[in-house]
Amino acid sequence: MSNYEQQKTKFQTQAGFIAALDQSGGSTPKALKLYGIAETTYSGEAQMMDLVHAMRTRIITSPAFNGDRILAAILFEATMDRDIQGQPTADYLWNVKRVVPILKIDKGLENEANGVQLMKAMPTLDALLARAKSKGIFGTKERSVIKQADAAGIQAVVEQQIAVAQQVIAAGLVPIVEPEVDIHCPDKAAAEKLLKAALLKALDSLPAGQLVMLKLTLPEVDDLYADFVKHPRVLKVVALSGGYSRDDANRKLARQHGMVASFSRALTEGLTAQQSDAQFNAALNAATTPEQITPFYAEDAVFMGASSGLIEGHAALRKHLDGLARLPGGVGKEAATEKVEVSAAGDIGFALGRVNIALKKVDAGKTMVVPGKYLRVWKKQADGWKVTAAFLNYIPGAEKSQ
Repeated sequence: MSNYEQQKTKFQTQAGFIAALDQSGGSTPKALKLYGIAETTYSGEAQMMDLVHAMRTRIITSPAFNGDRILAAILFEATMDRDIQGQPTADYLWNVKRVVPILKIDKGLENEANGVQLMKAMPTLDALLARAKSKGIFGTKERSVIKQADAAGIQAVVEQQIAVAQQVIAAGLVPIVEPEVDIHCPDKAAAEKLLKAALLKALDSLPAGQLVMLKLTLPEVDDLYADFVKHPRVLKVVALSGGYSRDDANRKLARQHGMVASFSRALTEGLTAQQSDAQFNAALNAATTPEQITPFYAEDAVFMGASSGLIEGHAALRKHLDGLARLPGGVGKEAATEKVEVSAAGDIGFALGRVNIALKKVDAGKTMVVPGKYLRVWKKQADGWKVTAAFLNYIPGAEKSQ
């Protein structure tokens, strides 16, 4: 199975969320400031991009950032062109972390007209897509913004998004269509209703076999986008936080069946350059459990860990994960899926693989790495694929201290 097919299967059958690490030159100073690096401490775009790449590298190489939790990472073009620990970023993400690499391709937004901001022209898009494909990129992300409930403007956004999506598909990649509804839109619910209608019509017109993903603002009406989750042309429906705090975004996401998270500010909230590695990893660990993981489990799912006993249902699973996230020093996991199979009927499947669990012992200043194996059973339900049973076990006597 090719990397592309493995990555598509991961999206179809595995849990996790999408990490948005695609700050461009315009948004990077703000991202660095939130990370604890003031604009007065660097000069010029080159130094700024070096600093933000160091920040992204620290996130990606953290034990808490792994394919067991993270489906994919959205990268800025400059990040795609750089290396992490001696490997091109996309290769490191997939080969080491089993995280699917996605590329941001839009070049910013036009001025507002008809209550929306369309994407700027991308005259060199075909060349960028060819380069992305050669570097192991699976898909793309392209963003426009809706600020008013204006039917003509929203229709223009959808038409442009679908035209770009078809260009991406022709290059052998999977597009993430992102028509963001501004959370400050005066009539956000009406704008979302107009957007849903326009998108459904556009999706229905796509040829059979063409797949897109949708990245949408968490809606005012719960499960507004449930029809997209079931749509045969949609690989994944992704929620963007849009400026909501992490807690607000998680609460809203928990009410949307079948949507997965793609957070940037909400993901990196609380991470700073001044933190020790133990503090940084613990904060990132808390950002990726348990709220973003439990939505992928069926309400009656069962889980059995090496020492946890049988855990049944969402509430018990959340309590267990929250306890792990709050351990001193945090807990990190690096997982490598070794086998995925889906039944001929397409309604049940399993994923099994190996995992390294890293526990930071604060008092000793060391990390204990415990290798193990895991198995997840997935079933296709009305609101998408859900884990119904999961099992994790350690390999006795294989612990290592770092």
